[in-house]
Order: sequence, then C-alpha cells, then structure tokens
Amino acid sequence: MQSETATTDLEVLEDLNGGYIDSVQRSDVRWFESNLAEDFLSTTPDRNLVDRAGFLERIAKPAGVTNLRAEDVRIRLFGDIAIIHAGTSYTKPDGREGAGRYTDVWAKRKGRWLCIAAQVARG
Repeated sequence: MQSETATTDLEVLEDLNGGYIDSVQRSDVRWFESNLAEDFLSTTPDRNLVDRAGFLERIAKPAGVTNLRAEDVRIRLFGDIAIIHAGTSYTKPDGREGAGRYTDVWAKRKGRWLCIAAQVARG
C-alpha cells in the first residue's frame, strides 16, 4: 500500500509528464523553464548530450510533428527520485505515423519535482 505522500507524488508526476509532452508539442519554453532543474541534461534522438540552455533552444523551434501522445507510461518512485518510462506516437510532417520512447528522471528538490535528465529515441 502506498503512503498518502507517494500517491500525491505520483499524481504530481503524472501531471508533469502530461505537461512535458504537451509543452514539447507546443514549443512551450516557459513550461520547461519552470520545470527543468538548472543542472538538467538531455540525450537527444540524434545522440547528442545537451544542457538546459541547449534543450530550451531546441524546444523553442516548432516540434515538426503533430498529435504527439504519450503511451504505456510507467512512473517509478524511489524516494525523492522518480523515473518515467513511456512510448510516444505522433504524426510526421509527411503524414506518416511515427513512434518513439523516452525516459525522464525527476528529483524532488526543496519539496518540488524538477526534471533533471531526459533521453529520447525515435523510430
């Protein structure tokens, strides 16, 4: 049985995950400025490692895909660390369907969940 705090954390992380996906689709830099840790790092689909500033620069550009959806979302809590594993589906600019996977790592810092790392793979 999960504690009330764990349930609350799970609900918060579910909302954050939804916000993350929605903000990628909308190129919402402000959402990411509020929810990424200062020491955030991301491994991009092209195998580059970018810091927070580099990630925000990439997010500011149009996503290039539409109908971005998270699927098979699994949130694992380890105290003040959470790992979110999920799949994505989307429509490519040419109208074909695409799919990918991502893993995000969140840390609870000063009572607030912040994303500290992300890795994205696309097919």
